[in-house]
Amino acid sequence: MSFLVIHPFNGYKYFKEITMDHKHTNRLIHETSPYLLQHAHNPVDWYPWGEEALSRARKEDKPILLSIGYSACHWCHVMERESFENEDIARIMNERFINIKVDREERPDLDDIYMNAVQVMTGSGGWPMTVFLTPDLVPFHAGTYFPPEDRMGMPGFPKVLITVSEYYQTHRKEVKQIETEVRHALNQITEINSSNQEFDPPMLFHAFDHFKRSFDSVNGGFGHAPKFPNSMSLSFLLRYWKKTGEKEALTMVDLTLEKMANGGIYDHLGGGFHRYSVDERWLIPHFEKMLYDNALLSRTYLEAYQATRKERYLAVGEAILQYVLREMKSPKGGFYSTQDADSEGKEGKFFVWTRDEIKELLGKEKGTPFCAYYGVTPQGNFEGGASVLNIAMSISKVSELYGIPIPELETLLREGREKLFHKREKRVKPARDEKILTSWNGLMISGMLDGFKLTGKEEYLKAAEEAIQFILEGIRRQGRLMRVFHQGRWHINGYAEDYAFLIQAVIDLYEATFELKYLKEAYELNEGMIHQFWDEKQGGFFFIGKENESLIARSKNPYDNAIPSANSIGLFNLVRLGYLTGEESLKQKAEQILRLFYDFLSEHPSGFAHMLSGYSLFLNPEEIGIIGPREDYRTIAMLKEIFLAYLPNKILSFKEPQEKSDQDWIPFLKDKDASRIPTTFICRNFTCLPPITDPKALKETIG
Repeated sequence: MSFLVIHPFNGYKYFKEITMDHKHTNRLIHETSPYLLQHAHNPVDWYPWGEEALSRARKEDKPILLSIGYSACHWCHVMERESFENEDIARIMNERFINIKVDREERPDLDDIYMNAVQVMTGSGGWPMTVFLTPDLVPFHAGTYFPPEDRMGMPGFPKVLITVSEYYQTHRKEVKQIETEVRHALNQITEINSSNQEFDPPMLFHAFDHFKRSFDSVNGGFGHAPKFPNSMSLSFLLRYWKKTGEKEALTMVDLTLEKMANGGIYDHLGGGFHRYSVDERWLIPHFEKMLYDNALLSRTYLEAYQATRKERYLAVGEAILQYVLREMKSPKGGFYSTQDADSEGKEGKFFVWTRDEIKELLGKEKGTPFCAYYGVTPQGNFEGGASVLNIAMSISKVSELYGIPIPELETLLREGREKLFHKREKRVKPARDEKILTSWNGLMISGMLDGFKLTGKEEYLKAAEEAIQFILEGIRRQGRLMRVFHQGRWHINGYAEDYAFLIQAVIDLYEATFELKYLKEAYELNEGMIHQFWDEKQGGFFFIGKENESLIARSKNPYDNAIPSANSIGLFNLVRLGYLTGEESLKQKAEQILRLFYDFLSEHPSGFAHMLSGYSLFLNPEEIGIIGPREDYRTIAMLKEIFLAYLPNKILSFKEPQEKSDQDWIPFLKDKDASRIPTTFICRNFTCLPPITDPKALKETIG
């Protein structure tokens, strides 16, 4: 295909504060997205995506310049500062293009389609995404970051603008040919046919072998720098260990979680994880914190605690939850999206320390061993002689080096962290993107509920219930879920991931409280998801629904990337609801999803880690039900053992002894003999065990 090749460049930067005095104001001033509002005073005549801009492009026969990014994206803001704030460059853009700015977190449908196009046309992708469209919305040229002038082999943005504009006007035949080729390429990407293969349990072994080959046996994680946490791959490995007893799988998880928790990617003062590490050692992060990363990692660390009983993993998991409650919870109950990397215009400034700062705060006697433990050196490991805190030396080595008994040293480190944290709180904080996304909130609610089930701490349950209530009470418009809440209003019809992640959260809330209303709510949401997104021909969930805006392609977006795909979470939901309601049609739809993506699972397991976990659940569900008085100490003891155990494929239900059975709900407990109450019933691999009435016996059975 005859595309101009552009050198992409990815990254992140800061949330630019908007002041009151402005020379320019464009249409983005009326938007709610913090990312769009950052561009509301550019001299560029930006439009939000919508009919006004699209109609003008068709009427004037002008190409569209589509710019997609997000508020925590470093190079998005570099390009804004260099090009979109440049009046000469803006003049070229305004004269030659209809300019549209999109927040990828609000419009993942547009991001998915046009990122596919960028990758087809250039061989790679990233943000900022810069795509040139015909008025029919088909890309004919694409790239990512462009500098304001020719630099490092990259063409300057003004040159690109003029070249693309003139090409569109003078090479219509070639543009039409590119349109045809791009449409064909996108159709090939989005058209997926079901596999004819039989389900093969050893396929999980082949997937494990794939992860093993890409594993970093020195630093943990997969591949080389930059290194992302990849929590879904770790969760799959935990499941694989549980299923097969393969110790190497557990070792891979153990090493990765330890190295990450020791590294600079983890915030040792405030809890929570930064987005990714620029090096393979997890030392220097890009400092933004994403809600979805912390939601997924909280679950992985808490699962690892269940599997290993290592207190460190419970502490890290809880520190994530505490960070989210402190920094990311809105007064209305929902969770905010991101915390930025920069403050005062400098990346990482809020998070890093010099040796002198620490010694001044803690005193030389305490500051010296503190710096040794956390790798703070005179030269620093970051810019300007500052250091990112990381555990650089074992506590036993520091104890030996400075002659401090370990209990005394542990107290010194804890008190030192507290002092540094309180001092850091007085710094200018990174900006926060305060839009509330349904999908990301669903993930975080599930993390909070994991925390509650493991610790019994009511604050986690309360946070989960408040978030669920906030979303369910305000998010529906004429029966449809909405995706985004910001500045007092919900907007944008929900996508498949919004439904799937929220359904998962509501099922998790049922399993935490056993209130039947939540199970019924999850079932109704799932029915809505099937109605809006299910493909009756091939199976699987489309990313956009019947009532969403029609675009040039309709993808099922099956890959588990930074977050799980809607199909992966949808698979879990269908299996769980199928067993909790007894509806075989739901299990059949789960099977259809697996058949649709089975070849992908076999050939590209690293892109389908969470769906592999769903495949394991589909093959080997473990139904566990309890009948007993909820306040009975034996019932409480049984639930505690279940919650503490690592049972990744469990489908949990509960019924009071005198509670009347409902034909349509919890068939697993229907007609069960509960004369010796409380009683736990377990069925594994479609075989039922004898009823268990003793908590100790239950612990031995599920251990």
